[in-house]
Amino acid sequence: MDNADYLDVALRLANAELADLPSLVAVLKAEPWWADRATAADLAALRPVAATLRSTLNAAADGDGDTVLDEVNSLLEAHPPRPRVSGHTGNPWHIHVADADAAPATEVAAAAAWGLAQALVRYRLTQWGRCADCGNFFLDRSTNGTRRFCSAKCANRVHVAAFRSRHRG
Repeated sequence: MDNADYLDVALRLANAELADLPSLVAVLKAEPWWADRATAADLAALRPVAATLRSTLNAAADGDGDTVLDEVNSLLEAHPPRPRVSGHTGNPWHIHVADADAAPATEVAAAAAWGLAQALVRYRLTQWGRCADCGNFFLDRSTNGTRRFCSAKCANRVHVAAFRSRHRG
């Protein structure tokens, strides 16, 4: 994984409800080495991490730098990355942020904290947003920085609703 992947983990975790174990597995489906091993204990451990990620991203979207710094540093302190180079199961070498035998929650929390910290250093507070449709957090990497939606699905839903409203009766 690279830092962009770790940020994706942070965003998926922050935007998830984590109501039950299947919802956690769905969040981790892109990383089967975590999803396949996830347990109820991982779910319990990741719920407060997700809440802190949401709080941090909310502060970032609002431009509250002091809160962002405090919260991301708290995440890093509570879930420090412990990088390990791995080349398991015939994959090319890559970095894990925890020991290979660590519980999924340990690596997911460290990956999310590290990914968010790296993205905040790179993008500061200028490109974080909340979807105008569903409220999910996103990083706006568009050229002009005016993105309002987390996905094309949300943008289309809002635009179609507005079109239909204009053309009724």
